[in-house]
Amino acid sequence: MDFDAILDQAIALLQRRRRLTYGALKRQFQLDVAYLADLTAELIEGQRVASDEDGNVLVWVGAPAVPPATGLESCAPQSPAPYAPEAERRQLTVMFCDVVGSTTLSHQLDPEDLREVMQQYQQTCTMVIQRYDGYIAQHLGDGLLVYFGYPSAHEDDARRAIHVGLEIIATLRASPFQHRQLPTPLQVRIGIHTGLVVIGEIGNSEQREILALGETPNLAARIQGRANPDEVMISATTYRLVEGLFGCEDRGQPTLKGISTPLSLYRVVRENAAQSRFEAAVSKGLTPLVGREHGHVPNQ
Repeated sequence: MDFDAILDQAIALLQRRRRLTYGALKRQFQLDVAYLADLTAELIEGQRVASDEDGNVLVWVGAPAVPPATGLESCAPQSPAPYAPEAERRQLTVMFCDVVGSTTLSHQLDPEDLREVMQQYQQTCTMVIQRYDGYIAQHLGDGLLVYFGYPSAHEDDARRAIHVGLEIIATLRASPFQHRQLPTPLQVRIGIHTGLVVIGEIGNSEQREILALGETPNLAARIQGRANPDEVMISATTYRLVEGLFGCEDRGQPTLKGISTPLSLYRVVRENAAQSRFEAAVSKGLTPLVGREHGHVPNQ
């Protein structure tokens, strides 16, 4: 089913039900996180038939009414457009985190129990993300879109993102709600990519949000889709920024949906002992100096 067909069905479903969770929309059309983000953005911003509620629910608002032409529009005073901060171009490290098997979980748990589990999952992730100064851009059902490098940039944003991914997995594994009567342990897939974006406020007077536009968020979502349960998968670009700081396993160049250019991926296995990229370089051995023989004094 192509995007237009899914969009038409989503509009009809939302109009009929009036309210629809992101998770229900994701399961109904079997969407990945990136596709869900595109679809909800089209419903809210493109078609303007829905509004967002707490990052979890779409609410039907209907198509905006078009007033009849009177021929007097040019004479009517125009309200000034609300101020929107200028968009800016910057490098971000983007992380997508998504729950594994959420559709199966929704069939096996009572809705109230599922809501409680999802709340605890989101609270756990938020706690870890805030510790490393990450910015949660969107809650997409059981998925999270997180920026590192906005609104405050750090020289180690890529490293921070990977720390967050590893700690989310470790914290969820040790969380008390894992010991409840869950059919299977709650696991996540995490994808991380670093690249240029244009980031700024988009939306209308009723609903505004900060979003990064460009290829980077889409690639992070696609990389997340190639991770196994409880794995942090990163792109080659991010890997080069943290090389030596983490032990990584080369996963080759798997096919990424909708991406034609081959992209090398790495699974993060562990954090290394090195505290900086310089320490990591020293541990590997620095390149010897050339033309600096011991005791040699240049001619004066």
